[in-house]
Amino acid sequence: MPSNRVLRVRSHDDGVAAHRLRDGVERLREELGVTPDFPPEVEEAAARAAAAPRLPDLDRTDLPMLTIDPEGARDLDQAMHIERDGDGYVVHYAIADVAAFVTAGDPVDLEANRRGETLYAPDSKVPLHPPVLSEDAASLLAGQVRPALLWTIRLDAEGEGTDVTVERALVRSTAQLTYEQAQAALDDGSAPETLRLLAEVGPLRLLREAARGGVSLPLPEQEVDVEGEHWRLTFRERLPMEDWNAQISLLTGYGAADLMVYARVGLLRTLPPADPRDVQRLHRTARALGIEWPAEMLYPDFIRTLDPRVPAHAAMVDASTRLLRGSGYVGFDGELPEQPLHAALAAEYAHVTAPLRRLGDRYAGEICLALCAGTEVPGWVLEALPGLPETLRESARRAGAYERGVLDLVEAGVLEDRVGEEFAGVVVDVDEKEPTRGSVVVQSPAVEGRLTSDGAELPLGTDVRVRLVVADVQARKVAFELVAEA
Repeated sequence: MPSNRVLRVRSHDDGVAAHRLRDGVERLREELGVTPDFPPEVEEAAARAAAAPRLPDLDRTDLPMLTIDPEGARDLDQAMHIERDGDGYVVHYAIADVAAFVTAGDPVDLEANRRGETLYAPDSKVPLHPPVLSEDAASLLAGQVRPALLWTIRLDAEGEGTDVTVERALVRSTAQLTYEQAQAALDDGSAPETLRLLAEVGPLRLLREAARGGVSLPLPEQEVDVEGEHWRLTFRERLPMEDWNAQISLLTGYGAADLMVYARVGLLRTLPPADPRDVQRLHRTARALGIEWPAEMLYPDFIRTLDPRVPAHAAMVDASTRLLRGSGYVGFDGELPEQPLHAALAAEYAHVTAPLRRLGDRYAGEICLALCAGTEVPGWVLEALPGLPETLRESARRAGAYERGVLDLVEAGVLEDRVGEEFAGVVVDVDEKEPTRGSVVVQSPAVEGRLTSDGAELPLGTDVRVRLVVADVQARKVAFELVAEA
């Protein structure tokens, strides 16, 4: 389940704002000790691996697979093909085979274990693997024969999975589509069969998710509009194709988890049940954004009422990531974990579909390969399993700090020329120890910032007027002061 909010940049020139944005991201990288550059020995090892991958015997280049990714993407983890199977479906889902290039203990592997995952910022990223692998030799680029982990998942007429297997195979993507291109092809009738069937399978899987009591957040993609000296932050319209595409990744993660739980060895993505206080806070955020949330409506059902094309709804979805706090990984071998579930998905779940961008997916994929082949799980996987959750937890912490830092930077840039202005908002959080301090959500622009009052306790959940007192790009800080209750 994706947990990162995506920020993309639209730059109309190379003016002051664009330079300040890049400089701010660079300062953040320095603070966190991350860099897009790799040590020379890692680049050299990656180049050698790119020239000599370990190729499988099975050839499935007969499958006309395609990829669906954001515009300009080069690190393509997934390619799909869907066909009918009686009154059901067969989903072929190819995942980049990083282990065909990377060997446990080699320089690329050691560096990947230090990084943990790819970090994204507007117009740039800090990759998990050197681009010679992640954006070239291991990427499922159109027209290129690539080694992959090929998942074959059978679904019945209602979209429920009935069988799952994974094996190594050579595959070839026939088309690299953006979400916009895929949606347009479907809308104008020119879409290939895979896209037409995705438009059937995706909604079926969403219905299965709702029946199970799960919910996957349709995380909004924001665009930073940079022009001259000014920044604007807008939400990009989310297309149905994006949700359907995400459901195929989720479907594969459920299948992987089933394999590992049955065999009592694996690496699961977990999330404890939501803290009721966080749910209450989200009710206040909904009120701040002017969104009706009936008291009797459960959180998953409320999320399904949101339309991410509406800016306030997109902000609400983003605020709901608070309920993902506490997510993590658990490795096991012989004993099932005490808490194996992903509470938001209401199921056991594993990350296996993005090994170019997430370290743990390579290990989980190898476990599933061995289980399906009836062979022993590789020793290098079992040796890493006890310490892997902590490695992934630390990289997630760093990624979260990076994401928050980038968002704080952008919000400060968007608001910096509005210091002194008043805004309508709602107090969504109050510090229990210092009730004169808390947080406010303002509706336009839809941002959350720190709030203070001059002596009086902040009125939790109340409509207020606030004044912007700080919007500091250098410090990545936005702050408001209470003016009056509305």
